[in-house]
Amino acid sequence: MAGFNIYAKNFMKKINKKLFKKVLGKFTTGITVVSINYKEKKIGKTVNSFTALSLSPPLVLFSLDKNSSSLDKYKKSKLLGINILTTKQSNISVNFAKKNSKWDNIPNYNSELGTPIISNCIGNLECKNLKSFQEGDHIIFICKVINASYNNNTNPLLYFDSKYLQK
Repeated sequence: MAGFNIYAKNFMKKINKKLFKKVLGKFTTGITVVSINYKEKKIGKTVNSFTALSLSPPLVLFSLDKNSSSLDKYKKSKLLGINILTTKQSNISVNFAKKNSKWDNIPNYNSELGTPIISNCIGNLECKNLKSFQEGDHIIFICKVINASYNNNTNPLLYFDSKYLQK
């Protein structure tokens, strides 16, 4: 039978949290830092739950854990930056994965609109925060891209099986 996987019958297991995390870890993702300027304070969060949603209009989405310490600040921010990291920026990813991350020693600038943008990324998006809603244990943010830049001279930071892949 075309398209039938004979192994699925023998190896598929009822889903649980541990199995779900293990299977999703087999999906390679890029790494981003989502940045905001909240009351003149820069905040960044490492995020790999990021994807394009629409080309016309240009929409993206990402999600944050509903227990994230800065969730309310992200919800209240009208603008945000999505910084797509390079293989040379795993230290930035580790920094912004921490609860009280610091911007010290992170090359960055504010866009003309005041959004914190990390320098030397493979790509940067400046977005308008359109809406957010809860689904499961995460809050999903829908954002409209208003400005963008990219760098052809580097490679993306990838995450697979709970570790960074670097060339």
